[in-house]
This record gives sequence, structure tokens and C-alpha cells, in this order.
Amino acid sequence: MSRRHPPRLLALPSYALSLTGRAARAAQADALAERGLRLDHVAALAALADFGPAPQRQLGDWLAKDAGDVARLLDELEREGLVARERDPADRRRQIATISAQGRRALAGALSAAARAERRSLAALDAQERAQLHALLLRALGER
Repeated sequence: MSRRHPPRLLALPSYALSLTGRAARAAQADALAERGLRLDHVAALAALADFGPAPQRQLGDWLAKDAGDVARLLDELEREGLVARERDPADRRRQIATISAQGRRALAGALSAAARAERRSLAALDAQERAQLHALLLRALGER
């Protein structure tokens, strides 16, 4: 039996987007789990790789996570050797998180696995359509 969604809801682009996003997120989570990572691990690694070393509070702002969640997340990543934390010389109360070389390799592999999962999730679209969808989503987010 195929799953059907109410046409009145499918008439709302945001509803179709949420269903598509949920399926894509689940596929990516599965692909990352095979590497021993979660989406929030990859988000933290990507933020540190893209923006550079940062205090835990700044990382929390980028990821929209509270301080306790960021500390636990960094504890996990540090145990795996993917990040390092050092006291900020300007303020000994703060810790600065930095992605390690191993973290950069893990991030690259995770992003490749996530991209493969995404292509499977969006297999009904060709490459040009996926690029167009991506551009539209970035525009809707105010990122372009």
C-alpha cells in the first residue's frame, strides 16, 4: 500500500517541504550513524571548519544549542579526537574549541555520506532540479 498525503496539505509548499526534509534528514542520520556520528556532531565540525576556532558559547549560538548541550557535544567530539579545547588566554573562564585534523577528515567523509543520502532522498529530481531546489531553499532562508 502506498502512502498518500491529503491533497489539501500537499497544496501547501511548506507541508511538502517538511515531509521531504524529514525523509532526507532521516536518510542522512542513518548514513552518519554508520560512521559513528550524529547530525549535531557534523554541524559542530562544519561550524568550526567554516568559521574557525570559537568559544563554546559562540558555537552554541551558531548551532542554536544551549551551553550544556554544547559542552556535552564537545565532550563527545573531544573523546574521539575530532576537536580540541583550550582555555582562552584572554579569559581563563572560556574554552576555545578547534577542529582537529582527524575532525576535518571525519567531516569530509560525513559530508560525502550525507550527499549520497541526499541524492537517494531526492532521486526523483535530476541534478539540475536538485541545484534549483537548493538555490530556492537558500533564497527562502535569506542566505543568498
